[in-house]
Amino acid sequence: MPDRQNAGLLAWFCSAVNARPEELRALLYSFAYFFCLLCSYYVLRPIRDEMGIQGGVDNLQWLFTATFAAMLCAVPLFGWVSSRFARAKLLPVVYGFFILNILLFFLLYEVGAVSPANLARVFFVWVSVFNLFVVSVFWSFMVDVFDGAQAKRLFGFIAAGGSAGAITGPALTTVLVGAVGPVNLLPVSAIFLGAALFCVYRLRNWASGQDGEDAGALGGGLFDGMLRVARSPYLLGICVYILLFTTTSTFLYFLQAGIVSEAFTDSADRTRAFAMMDLATNGLTVSLQLFVTGRLATRRGLPFLLALVPGIVMAGFVLISISPVFIVIALVQILRRAGNYAIARPGREMCFSVLARDDKYKSKNFIDTVVYRGGDAVSGWAYAGMAALGTAASGIAVAGAAVAAVWLVTGWKLGRARERLETKEDGSAVNPRLLH
Repeated sequence: MPDRQNAGLLAWFCSAVNARPEELRALLYSFAYFFCLLCSYYVLRPIRDEMGIQGGVDNLQWLFTATFAAMLCAVPLFGWVSSRFARAKLLPVVYGFFILNILLFFLLYEVGAVSPANLARVFFVWVSVFNLFVVSVFWSFMVDVFDGAQAKRLFGFIAAGGSAGAITGPALTTVLVGAVGPVNLLPVSAIFLGAALFCVYRLRNWASGQDGEDAGALGGGLFDGMLRVARSPYLLGICVYILLFTTTSTFLYFLQAGIVSEAFTDSADRTRAFAMMDLATNGLTVSLQLFVTGRLATRRGLPFLLALVPGIVMAGFVLISISPVFIVIALVQILRRAGNYAIARPGREMCFSVLARDDKYKSKNFIDTVVYRGGDAVSGWAYAGMAALGTAASGIAVAGAAVAAVWLVTGWKLGRARERLETKEDGSAVNPRLLH
């Protein structure tokens, strides 16, 4: 009887998450991997946002530009590493490097050898690079391990692991920051990143069993990712989608920084407010990822998935233009982030599942880092320029709504291109007409 009950429970769970029994072990390790990864990041994120304010709200565009410059240096280095390390070693090398970085920052803060303001600025830039790299490598691994059909069914549930981690991370920060201070949370982040490495090893073993052998090094040169993107209209379409996403996100982030700095005067209160926003965001996200995203992708299609969040953001900017106050910006940010994590981000990752392995790692990493942070830098200066010309927050919000409208159309067209590519045997052979 217990065996029958267990079998029934297993069948119910597989049905609920839209998975097959033979995929379950890899699915749960992927869930745990993303949980640990985002828990590590979200312990750091409220600290980073507070460091950005400490460095000066008027200097944020410089921090975004510095982050872009750091990306330009880091991506060729990643290209070199990925060309020489097999998949089994690539992820441990990347995550091990960032664990050492976190511990180094902890020591620098403890010793006090660097000016707090300068260290805050460096930490802001580093976390912004860390965030994109570790998550980009995670999704590269996912689209390599799971095929296109599996991606549609499973990526929503896998993304929910990240949301669960993103709930735990800010919850820990909210509870602990008053007692131990922001700096002493850095080792906590390093521990969760180390736990993610354990999941990487287990997934590597599962993937090797599926493939018959572990994937070797990709080969090639330092700038392969950039060159492959330049030659592919489909990948360029993803770049446009990312640039429009980062533009709207940066506008909202700058609006948020200005509004929060006026609403809260105490550093701990601002850190707590950022953590509570993250907590609310991820609480809303997780149920959508568990039970909605996969079914939405299979029933409504990828074009709808990629266009939905831009529509929400467009409406949010209109609301901010009418009432630019803390409660409104907090609500819009929570809805935007939840929609991105639960719907737009899994949909965006599905766009890579039909491509060759080089594109899944090198091209994707270039898009997720250089293109992403390049969009941040350009839109940051655009925001600063509008503010310097005397444009009020409501006027900037109207401009953001216009950008979101273009983003919506781009998402729909990109989703249609991905659906056409799914019928091709070789996703790397992209028809230039697919985005027209």
